[in-house]
Amino acid sequence: MKTRMLFLAYLFFCTAAWAQQGKIDSTEMLTLRIDPQTAHGAAVSQIFSEVEFIPLETTKESLFGSISQLKIMEDNYVIYDYDTKAILIFGKDGKYRAKINASNIEQDKNEKNKSEFYGFIPEQENNTSYIVVYAGVRIFYFDLKGKLVKKIMEKDYVNRHSSRDLKFASNGTIVRPDYLQKQGKDSTFYELGFINKNKDSVGYFPYSSKRYDNDEFWSSGSRYSQTAPDEILYLNYYSYDIYKARPSKLSLAYHIIFPAANSLPRDFNSNPVYVKKRGEFFKNNPKVFYGLSNTFLVGNNLYFKMHNFGWDRTMKKALIYNLKTSELTSIQDLEPDALSSFLPVTDASGSFYDFMNKGFQLYENGYFYTNYSSLAMFAFKEQSEGKTNKYPPALEAYFKTQNKKSNPVLIKLKPKLD
Repeated sequence: MKTRMLFLAYLFFCTAAWAQQGKIDSTEMLTLRIDPQTAHGAAVSQIFSEVEFIPLETTKESLFGSISQLKIMEDNYVIYDYDTKAILIFGKDGKYRAKINASNIEQDKNEKNKSEFYGFIPEQENNTSYIVVYAGVRIFYFDLKGKLVKKIMEKDYVNRHSSRDLKFASNGTIVRPDYLQKQGKDSTFYELGFINKNKDSVGYFPYSSKRYDNDEFWSSGSRYSQTAPDEILYLNYYSYDIYKARPSKLSLAYHIIFPAANSLPRDFNSNPVYVKKRGEFFKNNPKVFYGLSNTFLVGNNLYFKMHNFGWDRTMKKALIYNLKTSELTSIQDLEPDALSSFLPVTDASGSFYDFMNKGFQLYENGYFYTNYSSLAMFAFKEQSEGKTNKYPPALEAYFKTQNKKSNPVLIKLKPKLD
C-alpha cells in the first residue's frame, strides 16, 4: 500500500501544462525471430574483454544476505539488502565503509513500525551526493559516510523531485516514466513523456489511472535502460517489442517473435477474458513469456531476459543477439576460461538463482555488474579445482580468509562491442 501511495503521489506532481500525444516511428524496425533453445554457449573471453571479482568485506556489522539494489555513487558501491532492510556502503575495492538501517531512522511518536524502508534513491543537490530514504511520511538524507544530514516531509520532496527521470545528454530533454499531463480538469496518463523546456511535452502510450485496480500487470525489473548518453530502451507490459528513445523521437526498434509455445495469445491485451486472470493464465501456461527485462544495446549486441512462471532450468532465458551476425548466445551457458580465472561470471550455470531472478543489476560507463553469493563462489572454486592455481590478489585473499557464509561477491564485466 505504501508503494502505491508513493506512486500516486509521484504521478500527481510529475505534470506538465502543455503536452501532445506522440507518434511512434517504426520505419527502421527490425523483426527478430528468436528460438531461445537454439542459443549456444561461448567462452567468457569471447563475450567480455575484462572480468573483475570484487569481494565485499565481511564484518559483524557489514554482514548481509543479498543485493536487492545496486548503485555506484562517486567511488562507492551502495547496496540495499531486502533481507536485513539495510543500506550498505562499500568502497570500489570492496572495503566496508558504512551502514544505514532502521536504527538510523528517527521514529515519529505518531507512527508505529514506520522506520523500515525498501530501497533508496541516489540524489545530488548542489554537487553533493546523498542517499535518500523514504520512511513513514518523511524523507531522510544521508551522506556517503552513512550520516544523517537532514529530513523533510515526503510531500515536500515529491513536489521538488522526479527521481525516476532519465535525461539525454545532448539537449537536456527528460524522459519521465508514468508521465501525467494536466489541462484544467482533464488529466492524461502516459507510460512515458518527453519533457523539453523549449518545446511542448510529448506523451506516449496513454493509460487509465485506475488500471492497477482493474487488471493485473506482471513485470520483472525496470522497463527502462540507458546504455548510451542519448539512447534509452523501453519495454511495455505484455509485449515483446523493444522501443528506442532518442532526444528527437521514440521508435519501435525491435519486434521479437518467439516460438508459439513461449508466446502470448495475439489478443492477450484486448480480449476481456484475460482481465484479472493474467496470473492464472501464466500459471497454467508456464512456458509463456509474460515479458522482457534487462534490455541493453552494447555495440552490435542486444542483451535481454525473458520471464515466465515456470522454473525449468533447461530453458534459456538470458540471451545476447548479435545484430550483425544474427548469432544467439545463452548467458547461462557461458564457459569460464582464463579471463575469469575459470570461475563463472554469473551463477546461472549452477543450482543458484540470483542471475536468473535479477539479471545484470547495473550497466554503467561500459561495464555490467552482477553478483553471486559466497556459497556459490566456493562451490564454483571447488568445481574448477586444478584448472588454475593463481587468482587475482583480492580473490586470493578472499579464498584464504572467507567462507561460504561471507558476503556476496560483485562481478564487473566489460562487454565486447562486436
